[in-house]
Amino acid sequence: MEKKLILITNDDGIKAEGLSALYTALRKDNGFDIKVVAPDRERSAVGHAITVFDPISVKKETKGKDFFGYAVDGTPADCVKLAIKAILKKKPDLLISGINRGPNVGEDIIYSGTVSAATEGTIYEVPSIAMSIDNLKNPDYHIAAKFAVKMAKIVIKKGLPKKTLLNINIPNTAEDKIKGVKITCQSTAKFKEYFIKRADPRGRDYYWMDGDFVEVTKNKNDDYSAIKNNYISITPVHYDMTAYDKINFFEEWHIDKDMK
Repeated sequence: MEKKLILITNDDGIKAEGLSALYTALRKDNGFDIKVVAPDRERSAVGHAITVFDPISVKKETKGKDFFGYAVDGTPADCVKLAIKAILKKKPDLLISGINRGPNVGEDIIYSGTVSAATEGTIYEVPSIAMSIDNLKNPDYHIAAKFAVKMAKIVIKKGLPKKTLLNINIPNTAEDKIKGVKITCQSTAKFKEYFIKRADPRGRDYYWMDGDFVEVTKNKNDDYSAIKNNYISITPVHYDMTAYDKINFFEEWHIDKDMK
């Protein structure tokens, strides 16, 4: 029986611990053929940017003496495009982006390279998962990697609706403290940023962005609340951004009459 081909990528870079943990966990299952195509360095918060005016270099990456994957001088979305259209011999059966260091919930998913890589896979009609853990400083990827294997088997078997990916966030807690899994909606949690003004040695001003993650609203069924209450959050994300429930509102403006 032919092994199922899984493409893995991320936005933390090909040397990231989260990617390595994901690769190792998936490799333990003999039913998967794993291919790694990831940025050659940190590309967090680049959103869905793609490279169009410059060439994109690709080099083979090894771990020890063994081939590990392809390091791409580009964005996470670039990695997925190149993998599907140029590097891989066939389209993957599944794409997993992660495991990201830090959560991707609320408004963060707009900026997330992790989620954007999964979105790019969805555009190519590859069932795709974005996987993150709610810990920036000292994450333990074991739980997320284990859950990724479980979700890989489920999604390969059941598939995903068109134009829809799964954004999964793992709470920052011990495995025996996880209360369960929740299917959630995107919260309104956001990064409230501010800029620190400084001067370089030549007296020129520059700014360094910093900020705090804040919870704007509380909803027991949203992604932020789920992980803070020790539930694994699975949010179906649809990349069609049309506000269908607002179409009638704008039709009532009768803008077409102003064109005559």
